[in-house]
Amino acid sequence: MTAPSPIAHDSDHHSRRDFLATLGTVGLTSGLFPGVLYAKVAAGEEITDTTIIAAAEVAGVEFTADERALMLDGLKRQTAQVQRLHRVTVANAVAPAMIFTPLPRQDAVPRGPQRPIVPTRITPPARPESLEALAYASVTELAALLRTRAITSVALTEMYLTRLERLDPQLLCVTSLTRERALRQARAADAEIAAGRYRGPLHGIPWGAKDLLAVSGYPTTWGSAPYQTQRFEADATVVERLDRAGAVLIAKLTLGELAMGDRWYGGMTRNPWKLDQGASGSSAGPGSATAAGCVGFSIGSETLGSISSPSTRNGVTGLRPTFGRVPRTGAMALSWSMDKLGPMCRTVEDCALVFAAIHGPDQHDQTVHAAPFNWDGNASLRGLTVGYVKSAFELPLERRPTKPFDDAALAALRALGLDLIPVELPDFDYDAMRIILTAEAGAAFDELTRSGRVREMAQQGAGAWPNTFRTARLIPAVDYLNANRVRTLAIEAWDRLMQSVDVIVTPTNAGAQLTATNLTGHPAVILPHGFREDGTPVSLTFLGRLFGEEAMLRVAHAYQRSTTHHLRHPNL
Repeated sequence: MTAPSPIAHDSDHHSRRDFLATLGTVGLTSGLFPGVLYAKVAAGEEITDTTIIAAAEVAGVEFTADERALMLDGLKRQTAQVQRLHRVTVANAVAPAMIFTPLPRQDAVPRGPQRPIVPTRITPPARPESLEALAYASVTELAALLRTRAITSVALTEMYLTRLERLDPQLLCVTSLTRERALRQARAADAEIAAGRYRGPLHGIPWGAKDLLAVSGYPTTWGSAPYQTQRFEADATVVERLDRAGAVLIAKLTLGELAMGDRWYGGMTRNPWKLDQGASGSSAGPGSATAAGCVGFSIGSETLGSISSPSTRNGVTGLRPTFGRVPRTGAMALSWSMDKLGPMCRTVEDCALVFAAIHGPDQHDQTVHAAPFNWDGNASLRGLTVGYVKSAFELPLERRPTKPFDDAALAALRALGLDLIPVELPDFDYDAMRIILTAEAGAAFDELTRSGRVREMAQQGAGAWPNTFRTARLIPAVDYLNANRVRTLAIEAWDRLMQSVDVIVTPTNAGAQLTATNLTGHPAVILPHGFREDGTPVSLTFLGRLFGEEAMLRVAHAYQRSTTHHLRHPNL
């Protein structure tokens, strides 16, 4: 759990700044990480004064000769302790005995009843002559057709499976089709609906899972060659919950290996709008397959942009929930304090309907809190306050190529009757805090690194995981913890900001909002709001309070319904 701020009063801004400056100049460079020592001992070398000097230089500290002499025996004992820990096999699924929470105070989790979900009222569309005409239909539309038995889940599932088989050679978005499982689920859905046992808006809808979610009976490859044949006996919690909702899993979808980028052991997943371009990542397959009309919706994950970036690149609508909203049980761990699971869909409401089925505690992921999500697609915006990041929207065209689209979005929001309030995001060195992700990722894949199997991964460059895992071993534990203390200050500052508004709208790629909100745990919904001259989409981001998905999605839903950007589709 994150430690409380050592500064007790919100009004004492100078004290906070002084403390932060102290951490930046002293706290974040203190401590000795003996990774160099471990390496020498592993090679059978004795720790010496020279070894300590070298290790201290990497850690950015300096000790006198007398201090180093006092340290020698303690470092030998410490190194032996770490070596004994290395003999313990720890699965990726085992989380540290420290539970991160983004809550700035105990009352930050909203309470209240969970009411039934109310989708937007629509006139059910007519059954088209060809089912493939429904490839890009929203979940709301497909649900209306399935509920009234105008179409069957089996027919819809076969249509999407056929599209995946036809388009995947171009897109490289699938690691494995789950055909047998899907058709079994689709037949069951049709029988239940015919018998009057309708489970809700996801009943009979085909979907795809990012291949870091465990699905019994199929490989869960994490996009990386060392895990290409890996299988798990149990389904991930999110998969179980979508099964209970009656959704039909038709494919495991690609991710950049170990949740980075769009390159995996099978190649590069493609952007259906521009096939010579990658789909971005790491939720590359969910973004590509959803945009290409190959699934009704998908589930992705985000640690530092892995829903936001592919949603932008592929022109889909992505929801990154509050940290602690959706259980990650059965999902690959990259960063225990930053990983989040969320839907990637064609509309904001689709995201809301899927999120309604997957949120809430599962008794396994101890970071998850119980909080209601009461979605009504027909609710007005009355009573909601919306801010906009003034400095980001005011950046000139040469610094923000999306300016015409962003300005048009503000105009559209004002046309909805919203009185937009200018705000600015808390000023912290968020990039420095990324060592939290690096250290946790290095720990999550420690055995892969020490075993040498990290060399089997497809990417081996300076910015790829193998090199990052190695450099992670030289982050001092003291600095990792102090980075999390600065993170506490950032969480408190964001909490003060979000007390003034319900929702904030911002250009997706302007400033540090993406890194900041992934560290503070705030939710975001990303949606297309225009297209460049080459036909590729650009996106807008709405940010919400912690556990404020309902208000955030209401504003984004109203904006999306007032535009047509989400109704454009790639020509495949």
